[in-house]
Amino acid sequence: MNIVFMGTPEFAVASLAILLKNNFNVVGVVTAPDKPAGRGREIRESAVKKFASQNNLKLLQPEKLKDEGFIIELKNLNADLQIVVAFRMLPEIVWNMPKMGTYNLHASLLPKFRGAAPINWAIIKGEKESGITTFKLQHEIDTGNILFQEKVTIDDNDCAGDLHDKLMGVGAQLILKTVKEIDLEFKGEKKLNFISQINSEASHAPKIFKETCKINWNDSVANIHDLVRGLSPYPAAYCEMGHPGAPNQILKLFKTKLEILDHPFTNGLHITDGATFIKIYCNGGTIEITDLQLEGKKRMPVSDFLRGFKFKADTKFL
Repeated sequence: MNIVFMGTPEFAVASLAILLKNNFNVVGVVTAPDKPAGRGREIRESAVKKFASQNNLKLLQPEKLKDEGFIIELKNLNADLQIVVAFRMLPEIVWNMPKMGTYNLHASLLPKFRGAAPINWAIIKGEKESGITTFKLQHEIDTGNILFQEKVTIDDNDCAGDLHDKLMGVGAQLILKTVKEIDLEFKGEKKLNFISQINSEASHAPKIFKETCKINWNDSVANIHDLVRGLSPYPAAYCEMGHPGAPNQILKLFKTKLEILDHPFTNGLHITDGATFIKIYCNGGTIEITDLQLEGKKRMPVSDFLRGFKFKADTKFL
């Protein structure tokens, strides 16, 4: 089969690499255009582009997926199959092009957590397991018939970064299994067996916005802890810290511990020894901050932060 691979971030590289390692015929790679990033606004290439260039693969970087020039180039690759991992939503003219169809790798156990941020939302919602799904694209996003799924355990202290890395490796293996099965059908040696998604069992994982990341100290201790885990290391949960008469400062939290207890204190008040710990009161307990970043500073352990920061008696977390 001629295969076109579509993907952008590091998560997709493992899947592309495993196809090449197993001698599948990847005739082209579609990835995001180069764009400025960071404080210096330097032009950066996607992780998939870097890997594809190192392996001398043909690259397409369309600004718009319906652009006539891109559609012509894509057709000229004569793909029998398209594999999509961590890429944009495709128009029908693209996903319906190859005769074997277009298959997507989604980082959840569909139909749970359809949408842009399944890894984050699985942890934010306190799930104990997640997984990977390969499915055939159709009109509505993340609703296509499922080919394979693989479950992954979410440990109590896993953050989104940990789950990302687990799913990246498992996902690459599932892409390999998927393409091998499609190849057998392509050769006329077997028929694929699909599982239809049950829409009534669906949940959603929408894009993460800044307001999603704001901690509400009136929420439960478990929900706050899961929010921090689910947004770490990026984009990171945050709160404001300040005291009367001074502007508030933004504090990003990357790692926390939760303690369940009854207390008489106002949510958002803190306790600290000034050297090794900061605990913040919330509904049902305290959140202990262990890894954080003050606005304008670098990420650091709480002990390093406390060496250079002294709390005032009326400091409050908002």
